[in-house]
Amino acid sequence: MAAAVTRIDGFVRCAAYPVQTARNGLRMCRTRDLNWRAEMISTTAPIPFGRSMLREHRHVCAFFNSAVEEYDALLPFICDGINCGQRGFHVLPSHHREDHLSWLRKAGIDVETTLKSRQLEVALPEDTYLKTGRFDKEAMLVLIQEALRAGVALGFPLTRMIAHAEVAVDDWKSGADWAEYEMRLNGALPNFDDPVICTFDANLLTAPHAIDILRTHPMVIIGGVLVENSFFTSPQDFIREVQARTGPSQSYRG
Repeated sequence: MAAAVTRIDGFVRCAAYPVQTARNGLRMCRTRDLNWRAEMISTTAPIPFGRSMLREHRHVCAFFNSAVEEYDALLPFICDGINCGQRGFHVLPSHHREDHLSWLRKAGIDVETTLKSRQLEVALPEDTYLKTGRFDKEAMLVLIQEALRAGVALGFPLTRMIAHAEVAVDDWKSGADWAEYEMRLNGALPNFDDPVICTFDANLLTAPHAIDILRTHPMVIIGGVLVENSFFTSPQDFIREVQARTGPSQSYRG
């Protein structure tokens, strides 16, 4: 069965399966029968996300205060990608993995089948940004691009990447390295159409880290809504500032 492609206000939306409506009105997916192929649609087509559309800028930071808030925003985005025959690549701590898969199952995703086909991959920090035991910005820049290219090699037109990063930002040095990595990632991602969503538990961030994260992403989700980020900073100026840091933040009054 081919995926039905519909247009809503000029935007492409896939509907490979019937959808169910959650209690809050968000659209969920059902992937019970995977004997289908997705229609070829442009990978540059706007993508529904956070009550808005991802267009040219697809590097997003998303702040959440609870699991319910997080999955209310992410599940429709994840399901839409699966329904369109796209790949989901998720990174989150090992102790959250089973809970994450449970949320996906409740949304109607056939987790076992999509994992087996590699349409869905759930990686751990130890496999990605903590592969060397500590965050390495150079290695991570390479890894992200390899992960996105792998989706095409596997036959998927687009990869929707979602990564939790709190465990990589555990002190001022790793926080500064992460901020520099995020800004440099903005130079690499225009070579890809794939959306990269960096998600953060707002309860675990210090104010300086939250500000740096905001300044390094052209788009942001706050309160479940996607908006253009007015705090996004010139890459050259920001990287120069971060590289000049020699220690943790302290009062400028002494």
